[in-house]
Amino acid sequence: MTITPTPVGDAGDGNGPVPLLSLRGIHKRYHGVHALRGVDFEVRAGEVHALLGSNGAGKSTLIKVIAGAIQPDEGDIHRDGEPVRITGTQAAFAHGIATVYQEPQVFAELTVLENVFSGREMRNRFGNVAWSAQRRRVQELLGSLHVDADLADARMGDLTVGQQQMVSIAKALVHRAQILIFDEPSAILSDQETQDLFRVIRRLRSEGVGIIYISHRLGEIFAIADRATVMRDGEIVSARPVSELTEIDITRQMAGRALAGLDDIKRIEPGKPVLQATGLGRAAAFQNVDLTVRAGEVVGLYGLIGSGANEVAESLYGILPVDRGDMVLNGQPVTVRSPGEAGKLGIALLPRDRKLQGIFGPQSIAYNISIAHLSVLRKLGIVVDRRKEHSIAVEYLNKLAIKAPSVATATDALSGGNAQKVMLARQLVQKPRLLLLEEPTQGVDVAAKEEIHRLVLELAAEGTAVVVVSTDLPEIAALADRIVVMQDGVVRRTFPRGADHADILQAAIGTVQQENAPT
Repeated sequence: MTITPTPVGDAGDGNGPVPLLSLRGIHKRYHGVHALRGVDFEVRAGEVHALLGSNGAGKSTLIKVIAGAIQPDEGDIHRDGEPVRITGTQAAFAHGIATVYQEPQVFAELTVLENVFSGREMRNRFGNVAWSAQRRRVQELLGSLHVDADLADARMGDLTVGQQQMVSIAKALVHRAQILIFDEPSAILSDQETQDLFRVIRRLRSEGVGIIYISHRLGEIFAIADRATVMRDGEIVSARPVSELTEIDITRQMAGRALAGLDDIKRIEPGKPVLQATGLGRAAAFQNVDLTVRAGEVVGLYGLIGSGANEVAESLYGILPVDRGDMVLNGQPVTVRSPGEAGKLGIALLPRDRKLQGIFGPQSIAYNISIAHLSVLRKLGIVVDRRKEHSIAVEYLNKLAIKAPSVATATDALSGGNAQKVMLARQLVQKPRLLLLEEPTQGVDVAAKEEIHRLVLELAAEGTAVVVVSTDLPEIAALADRIVVMQDGVVRRTFPRGADHADILQAAIGTVQQENAPT
């Protein structure tokens, strides 16, 4: 089905075409917290409408209302001008509303075909599943998304994340979705996969689909969106065409202030080497990696997804022990076979996926900060000293400006940026000599991102040796004194601070010669 696109400037004055979806005066409260405060929002046919805001601004709550996951306490919802109640996710599907999440919601053991039609199988006149008709439809959709049609019978778990996301889009389209919600879709995609996604979004827009696009990466908003609505503290603070906005405008609206930047933080001259790694290798992950990190220095490990950079960091921490090579820490040869050994040597790691690898969501902030340090918190080596645990948690709550009522607050009640700070606090309790940070600001808003960047640079200024692993080039450029670029498991080049972004990206893609100089 093709919908007639609505010109972006036509609606909103009461005289233009009726929006595909319109919400008016939406309120939602959680246990006394007013999450949505009279929100007005709409999406039109043939537009990409960006929904922006800091963590905790109300974006997720609003999307849950639209997707039928929760019900508003007050307010009206109209679909094509008609009042509707979206009482659940099935009702949302019935109204042509579908969501594509950051992490594809799939059944890994089933085929692509089975995933696309799961719960809504096509049936023949005898009531049996019409497998041939389903296969033809899936192959047709995959082809339209520039995905190999032969993947229809592939096991979902064997696909790349980018391919899984395209299947999620196919699942929405097979059910004739007219409104698509993309929730942080590029967070775990490579640059090429992101460009493929944008191409599909532009095609869907041209066919009249209304798209709600959520991202913390503001560059994407200017690349793909027609209009941007900014939320703060459960309210709409701005709704304007993207052509009328700058990144500074958006960040100021999101934060309620202009961001301070990092120029005021004094960078110190790096001291003696804390880490000297030579010829590190691990089968099928990386090979012949030389890496030196000095006291007070931030070294960036940059590469596209699958470059091997994350595996290097995890090997330094003992999660993926190396097969070959030598490590020297503070002048002493060391072998790191486990995270426990790494901790004893003064190495700490902030993992890339806080939900799966770090955070105990239902537990308190104090618990999450202290859990890795029970050996120093036990009284007589047996009972945890709760007073000391509380004192340490309060110290880091204040030091890292974690926004929470108290250290007894459950961590899953925090915004993404504050949860990340809790994870960072855990790594700092025993003052590590070498701090490894994997994707330190993934999934956090621009204000929290700046706060975390500031914390990293302040730690380096105090003499901590820091390695930042990130697929976010602007982040690496903002933080690193030196940038080590990896591709296909090997170091391609090392760049000084201030190097041209295009040169760095070319090295990451593999269009420049590998250098032989140590890093």
